[in-house]
Amino acid sequence: MDIQETLALRNRIIGVLLRDARIRADKTKRECAELLGVSTATITAYEDGRKPASLPELEVLAYFLDTPVAHFWDEQARLLVEEKLPPLEEVMRLRHRIVGALLRQARLDADITQKELAQVLGCSPARISSYEYGERPIPLAELEVLAEVLERPLEYFLDERSGPVGQWEKEQEAYHAFLELPEEVREFITKPINRSYLEVAIKLSTMPAGGLRNIAEGLLEITY
Repeated sequence: MDIQETLALRNRIIGVLLRDARIRADKTKRECAELLGVSTATITAYEDGRKPASLPELEVLAYFLDTPVAHFWDEQARLLVEEKLPPLEEVMRLRHRIVGALLRQARLDADITQKELAQVLGCSPARISSYEYGERPIPLAELEVLAEVLERPLEYFLDERSGPVGQWEKEQEAYHAFLELPEEVREFITKPINRSYLEVAIKLSTMPAGGLRNIAEGLLEITY
């Protein structure tokens, strides 16, 4: 394959990855075009691989599309939209059932009847039943009251990080925790060459105190 064929192939691959990132970010070609100050037809040409995009353009688009810029040249890059997420309506229906089941379990653990719980909210036992079976959404204010009565923290009812919403929240918490680290620590973590040190630190963190003491004593014997 000569250089022109190679370049043409790479441009098509970059175009596919760009289109994939745009669709995943739910952005239009027009929005991307306005961002770069080009025509919509130019974005179409980029995505079709008929026109090459420059690195600065891809950097700006990557930021706009919330995609790592390395996505466009990573040898192991894969299409982001292959990860099919369930419709949010389906996620909400499932979460209503889960929250209801947790409410029922907490009520049974507390040995409280639906009638007694209904009296707390000033509603009918049938309404509590509909809450427990996920047939009716529980207003947050009511859930806070029920949680207090059942002596459960509100976090007890949160997504257990197995669903898409919970996973997203976990990723956000991890990202913000990373940003709160000192700059030199963030720089150390992000360097691939330091990965082995981080793996050692993880292993050491799981060792009992006696094992760590033995390692420390062994290091002292080596240095003295």
